[in-house]
Amino acid sequence: MTPSDTLKNRQALRRQYRQLRNQLSDEQQITAASSCLSVCLQSTTLSRAKIVSCYLANDGELDPQALMQFCWQHNIQVLLPVLDPAKEGHLIFVDYQPTSPTRANVYGIPEPIITIDNTVPIENIDLIFTPLVAFDNTGNRLGMGGGYYDRTLAAIVENKLSTQLIGLAHECQQAIQLPTDSWDIPLNGIATPAQFFKID
Repeated sequence: MTPSDTLKNRQALRRQYRQLRNQLSDEQQITAASSCLSVCLQSTTLSRAKIVSCYLANDGELDPQALMQFCWQHNIQVLLPVLDPAKEGHLIFVDYQPTSPTRANVYGIPEPIITIDNTVPIENIDLIFTPLVAFDNTGNRLGMGGGYYDRTLAAIVENKLSTQLIGLAHECQQAIQLPTDSWDIPLNGIATPAQFFKID
């Protein structure tokens, strides 16, 4: 398969799985978020974590709001990824509280505002929960195509960091096998409302 064919295949998969997750009702989304928190508590190191990165759900993504509420209630610091203004195509991780002011980035997604003292280096993060468009049970993640997570999370592999990467997804986002590239960063696990896929 040529690079052009691979790109077209990925774009087709993105359309397919985005459509599936956007067909879920508000009630299904709320139930999924609550169930996914239970799965994460059973199958990840969430309850022992000190610093966790989440995201603000967009475009039908599984909403980690219940997960963030758990963290705040148990004095676990919550971070959100923010487009790095100093390093194009990368993310930085910024402290996020329920009262944190936000502003929309170039994609229209709200982000906490960066200050001198509210960023956290990736090596200090215990768990990073990532959104995804589709996943397979070998830990491959299909994102939106911008490459922000892969570029940023490469530091975990390069520096052999202990930070765990967990994808959050609805069951309908599971694919049999996704196309991969050399720069794709595999996940340590994927949590859905029904089960946890642990990746060796």
